[in-house]
Amino acid sequence: MADQTTLVQTLPLILGGQTVAEYVWRPHVPNTLSPRPFLHPVRTLAGTEVTELMPPDHLHHLGASLAVPDAGGANFWGGRTYVRDKGSVPLPNHGVQRHHRWEAQTDAVLAHELLWIGPDGEALLRERRRIAARPVDHRAWALDFRFTLQNLTPEPLTISSPGAKGRTGAGYGGFFWRARRGLRSVAILGPGVSGEERLHGASTPWLALTASGPDPWTLVFVDVAGQGDPWFVRGGDYVGVGASLAWSEPLTAAPGEGPRRRIITVVADGELGPRAIEDLVEAVAASPAPREA
Repeated sequence: MADQTTLVQTLPLILGGQTVAEYVWRPHVPNTLSPRPFLHPVRTLAGTEVTELMPPDHLHHLGASLAVPDAGGANFWGGRTYVRDKGSVPLPNHGVQRHHRWEAQTDAVLAHELLWIGPDGEALLRERRRIAARPVDHRAWALDFRFTLQNLTPEPLTISSPGAKGRTGAGYGGFFWRARRGLRSVAILGPGVSGEERLHGASTPWLALTASGPDPWTLVFVDVAGQGDPWFVRGGDYVGVGASLAWSEPLTAAPGEGPRRRIITVVADGELGPRAIEDLVEAVAASPAPREA
């Protein structure tokens, strides 16, 4: 009989009787992908999938997840590790985010505590994560993703990125969404600005991906808490958006402390323009957060 602890375990997020996302809270993926809980598939209200899992170009992209390339020297992003003056190299330094205990489980709210464990088995960080599905209107719903990290070590712990180690424009690490493009064309929009070249590395209140073609969709990432983290944006070889914790400088957490973040992603059917996107941003910012019970 298979070891039950190795089997994938998933919980749905449900709105109005409809499953809008699956949360894989106990994954079963290779260690080189830095195993961690992730959301996939995430769907629009019409049922269109808007996340991608383990695509051939980046096997370590796991739907929508929280991932950092370097926390205390451990790789919680997956794949190769960027080393200053050497580039990206394969190292045996992959960590794992392991579920510890549940704090809430309802149709629309999942909250739990996780431990970020390094390659030597040491728990480096404690995380409290809360994920909620929120209704918006007839064409859209919102994924409310918030987390708090706490340094469990007796020394300051550094969260870093290739961008903070000298690789220009590669400051990824934090909440990250790998989007499913398929046969669609995807445009990147921000408040009064558009295009990857202008929004990559920018700190704007929101950033949107709008996909035209078959089964069009729009994703709007809202910095609802005004944290100001720069956006990591890709729209060429692949489509992805992240809010960067350490864009060009490392983030250092004292013992017992760490970053707290919140991102709301509006998942909508249709290719929406700037005015419609702004309306969604205002609606999300004005609506109360759902209760756990």
